[in-house]
Amino acid sequence: MGKGKGCVPSKHKPPAGAPATGSSPPLSPNTTHSDGGRTREPPSQDVSAPAGVQLSSKNLKIFIVYYSMYGHVEALAKKIKEGVDSVDGVEGYLCRVAETLTPDVLEKMRAPPKDENIPTISAHELPAADGVIFGFPTRYGAMAAQMKAFFDSTGSLWRRQELAGKPAGLFVSTGTQGGGQETTAWTAITQLAHHGMLFVPIGYTFGAGMFKLDEIRGGSPYGAGTFAGDGTRLPTDTELALAEHQGKYTAGVVQRLLRH
Repeated sequence: MGKGKGCVPSKHKPPAGAPATGSSPPLSPNTTHSDGGRTREPPSQDVSAPAGVQLSSKNLKIFIVYYSMYGHVEALAKKIKEGVDSVDGVEGYLCRVAETLTPDVLEKMRAPPKDENIPTISAHELPAADGVIFGFPTRYGAMAAQMKAFFDSTGSLWRRQELAGKPAGLFVSTGTQGGGQETTAWTAITQLAHHGMLFVPIGYTFGAGMFKLDEIRGGSPYGAGTFAGDGTRLPTDTELALAEHQGKYTAGVVQRLLRH
């Protein structure tokens, strides 16, 4: 574990020696832009790929960036990755944000250890993605502090608008039915808006599964979701299927936007 470890690639192994490339910058590298008296700098010339991971030069890349304390968000993230990987020409990369709590506090909270196979991402690696799906648990109807700390670290990307135009989705976990399945997404959209990212909701594209009333189900038109309860409840088959659908749906949107 540790910063700069990169993201876990999809099951599709990229060709050996493939160059690590990011998305085209939203502004001309030789031009500065004035906006309301402020000078907006051009994007940096060097867009870093996730350290230790060789990104495919042929496929579109979607980073699934998440924070999970008890594993509920992580379970959704892994299903979202399956959905992304199911779309030809698109690859999913699992990335987790840095933990801000100390080991002794996590032990007292009975949080399980993090999956060491899924490395920590740093903000400067985000521009290498063609699209991003962010996942996090709620804290009083908004994102957990660990994910907020990650967004707070993206100031240089915001200043250069290096994420502008990139499609982005959201998925969440809450403790209860009234705990913020929708408000957590609402309040997170502000982060995307300031970066100029394109929010991709799933709407009701999941079909009949969005209308079932015979079981408790997380998720909303804003994205996949699950209920953790007291921590022992695991995501249901329906919630996992919705997460997989979000990955597939978002990958299709990214593909349509970037490949004409």
